[in-house]
Amino acid sequence: MTGPVIRALSASDAQLFDALPDPLGAREGHRRTRFRPDWKRVALRDGEVVARGAWWGGPDDAEPVNINWFDVAEGEEEAGAELLRSAPWNVELEINLPGGWREEGHLRAAAEARFAAARAAGYEPLVERLLYHWTAEQGLPERPGRLRFSAEPDDAVFFDALRRIHSATLDAHALRAVEEGGLDQAAQEEIDFFHWCPSPREWWQLAHTPEGDLAGIHIPAHNPSGPVIGFIGVLPEHRGRGYAYDLLAECTHFLVEQGAESVNGATDRSNTPMAANFAKAGFPVTRERINFLPPSPPSPSA
Repeated sequence: MTGPVIRALSASDAQLFDALPDPLGAREGHRRTRFRPDWKRVALRDGEVVARGAWWGGPDDAEPVNINWFDVAEGEEEAGAELLRSAPWNVELEINLPGGWREEGHLRAAAEARFAAARAAGYEPLVERLLYHWTAEQGLPERPGRLRFSAEPDDAVFFDALRRIHSATLDAHALRAVEEGGLDQAAQEEIDFFHWCPSPREWWQLAHTPEGDLAGIHIPAHNPSGPVIGFIGVLPEHRGRGYAYDLLAECTHFLVEQGAESVNGATDRSNTPMAANFAKAGFPVTRERINFLPPSPPSPSA
């Protein structure tokens, strides 16, 4: 068996990306995703496509921010690993899966083949996430009316709130940022992401109790693929009162008032309180995701 040939695609041969079967339904999950042809790569063996990857970023990004479509043919884990190893970008990998994929033998086998290829390329799993998709058919969640919402133009106010929220968080990405660079890094990464989103900065909102105490924040957003529940966070001293649901309900109403016909959301599988709030607000789980961290870059030689 000859070794795989790795090939970057272009607009003229982008159709090669479609040569593999799609057992995990990635195409349907990416109906609104816009991929650049030159950020797509395939592995060929004897002229046949045996692995593919699509790197993704915003329309103005010079480099991709992640890989969010990765497939390998049956028995071609090593070709998939080489596809990842040879890429010029060292970014997080997202493997998106149908809901309940563990219960279906063929889906589980397809998923585990992709996991094996990722691990062989040096990627390590970070977190499993649940993906939600709300539509008008679910009905708008009831607003409890317990909090007072307002815009706040000063990023420093959100930065301070994010530091406090991430001082006791269940979010795996935030925990990793705290481990790497402390609460400042975790807060700044959130601020940077929402500035990167094309939605208006004016959408970011604080939530106060009737007594005037800051209870939390919510950030309605659009990413390049559409409306999303960007961030829901309750300050530690106000937890235990169900305010995360209040924030989620308000965030959903806000996006609909801005014209959204559907809203996406996500939370870590291990964050059972937030998952319960999504369920209460009428957000069904439509897909799942495993996030993999890229290999650490080699240390510079002494």
